[in-house]
Amino acid sequence: MTRTIRPTGVEDFLGEEELIVSKTDLKGRITYANDVFIRMAKYSYAELMGEPHSMIRHPDMPRCVFKLLWDTLQSKQEIFAYVVNLAKDGSHYWVFAHVTPTFDERGNIVGYHSNRRKPDPAQIERIKPIYKTLCAEEARHANAKDGMHASFDAMVGLLKQQGVGYDEFVLSL
Repeated sequence: MTRTIRPTGVEDFLGEEELIVSKTDLKGRITYANDVFIRMAKYSYAELMGEPHSMIRHPDMPRCVFKLLWDTLQSKQEIFAYVVNLAKDGSHYWVFAHVTPTFDERGNIVGYHSNRRKPDPAQIERIKPIYKTLCAEEARHANAKDGMHASFDAMVGLLKQQGVGYDEFVLSL
């Protein structure tokens, strides 16, 4: 499904007790979406099923964060991240995501599971300038892959400068 959605600048908010849940296959294609996900993303269940989870990727979300996410998941670890998503109508919403691999009885990864909740607004205000810097680094490169790698290196440098790992950084915001 090819679509070009332009961000409108309109922000939607999750309720304090709401939880977005989705599951994907090994390639990141959506296999399950709960009613909160459907409402926030503004797609129907049928529109979401089988589509790449990246269909809700906001252009202000640095690609290097997703590289880190995939690298972490493929090493059979969980990850937490602040993510801005783009809804079908161009609105956006921020989430605090917890993504985990799903294993079969032999310990093989068979898919991924994500729970997302409303983040603290102060944490979002702290992450926005970091994401803006990372996106700017990505945009400096003509090749998207080179840009992603450069912003990933910038993110690793920031973490080293602060003397923390990614998880500690995210949970300290």
